Amino acid sequence: MNRPFFIIRFNPPHRQRGVVLVVALIFLLLVTMLAISASGTSMLQQKLAGGQRNAQLAEWSAESAIRAAEWRLWRASSDSSTRMQCGSGVLSNCYDYDPNPPTTSKAFIFRTSSGWVTEGATEYATATLTNASADGTFDLGSNPYYIIEDLGLELPPNSGLQHESGSTGSTGTGYTSTNRHLYRITARGMGNNQNAIRVIETTFAAKAD
Repeated sequence: MNRPFFIIRFNPPHRQRGVVLVVALIFLLLVTMLAISASGTSMLQQKLAGGQRNAQLAEWSAESAIRAAEWRLWRASSDSSTRMQCGSGVLSNCYDYDPNPPTTSKAFIFRTSSGWVTEGATEYATATLTNASADGTFDLGSNPYYIIEDLGLELPPNSGLQHESGSTGSTGTGYTSTNRHLYRITARGMGNNQNAIRVIETTFAAKAD
């Protein structure tokens, strides 16, 4: 009896050409590029958030100086013995309004300069805002500064160049029949550094005598 026998053939292994390695390197390169792009976007967002926060600190600083100047005017005007006139009494560092100020005047430079200037201004230093927090999060590069300008006697609407609608009585003499002056307050605030500076102006009416 003849027995069948089987012939087992062995196929030689194919020579590897490195295709898998090339594909893996391509995917690795793509993943690396995505990671670098995401990291750059994250850093950019962090810088934008830091810049916005710095600008907000500068604005809050200037607002604090504005409120301080208004409080100073209000307190002085509540004293019947105080004459609220620039250059005398409590307003010794106040400036008289000049419609055509020279470019060298301290008030003009303080109001129009793009950089940080303090000459001729009053520092709001009730609190040391340059060291306001233990971790430095809310520390300012400088305390805010402000200047006060006396715009002159308050007049009823449309009766002169300087007036503030709604703050005088029908006769233009004020609700308590006292002379009132308008004061322009300009404040400068700085964030963590001089990269963020804010200049804010407002007007405030107060008794002059």
